[in-house]
Amino acid sequence: MRLIWCDSRADGKVRMEARSGYTRTPRRCASSRWLTLHVVRETKAMQVNDQQAMQIAINAAYRARLISRPNPWVGAVVVAQTGEIFEGSTSRVGGPHAEINALTNAGKLARGATLYSTLEPCNHTGRTGPCTESMISAGITRVVVGITDPDPKVSGSGIARLREAGIGVEVGVLANEIASQLKAYIHHRTTKRPFVVLKMAMTLDGRTAAPDGTSMWITGETARKRVQQLRAESDAVLVGANTVRVDDPQLTVRDIEGDSPRRIVLGEVSKSARVNPCTQWLGELVDLLDELGSQDVLQLLVEGGPTIAAAFHRENLINQYVFHLAPALTGGNDSLPIFENSGISTMAQLWRGKIVASQQLGDDLEVILEPNSTQQETQI
Repeated sequence: MRLIWCDSRADGKVRMEARSGYTRTPRRCASSRWLTLHVVRETKAMQVNDQQAMQIAINAAYRARLISRPNPWVGAVVVAQTGEIFEGSTSRVGGPHAEINALTNAGKLARGATLYSTLEPCNHTGRTGPCTESMISAGITRVVVGITDPDPKVSGSGIARLREAGIGVEVGVLANEIASQLKAYIHHRTTKRPFVVLKMAMTLDGRTAAPDGTSMWITGETARKRVQQLRAESDAVLVGANTVRVDDPQLTVRDIEGDSPRRIVLGEVSKSARVNPCTQWLGELVDLLDELGSQDVLQLLVEGGPTIAAAFHRENLINQYVFHLAPALTGGNDSLPIFENSGISTMAQLWRGKIVASQQLGDDLEVILEPNSTQQETQI
């Protein structure tokens, strides 16, 4: 099988590269607006089970992570009766959904095939037509869905329509992995608020800045590049006005491919600040989240200092804590902590979460922490 990956870039140019293990074949993308995987006919049929096929779909979904929002990043796979496999992932808004891209790549071989989709196919007309009708018309005979779509416009109706058309549907294959992959989307659709990620760089003794307020480059280059990835994955990034006055950040995506997020500042800043154009917010945090959620902001990255971090933490508004720990020590208690507030008064009030991931970033360590379910319930 030869796969050609066509990546439409911000500069309008199209980069074509062969995926690992496949042969480069010159083939032009149908549209430079959309991120599309073109699959040329396999030379050998592959035998895959439901879990293996869904894993291919999950991998395809990651390729749509930076471009599909506010639509969910979905992957789809068509396994033809001959054993040939055709992939698709969600395009930019206005373009085809993952299922349609997979069906297009499969062509006539979609008839009698099984289609795997990480998320329930839509059954309504929005910017595009219903994916269910295209699947029915293509002659798909079996559909395997990872998870149902929590969006009220979709939830259950896509599966019901396929079954009504006589197509066998199974739900729940690799559901936990897919729910984790679509965590921000699911949170938005169920709470109407963005998934809030707090990123903090700190020393091993839990300090984020020196007593004089300086805090630049606590962590190394690898960790700083990871922050660029977090920005690219987020629809909006937030800091406090004091951070803007002291550091004058741009808060754009640099050194990696991806769109820069919308910029939010808590407080008022100068018109000459490099963060402009930005949204300046003077109201309550919960009202801000409601407003951003209504504007289809799926993920909000909070990069503020200890005061902003403490405000979000105190109100149980953080869904994921991303801590970057540097092998460094301040050696005292006069430097700024992670959260600048009075904290707990007794161990009975200790906040506990769960570590969901960790990784080495050069000389630094990333630890990702999430609230326990009882704490998450208080955020809604």
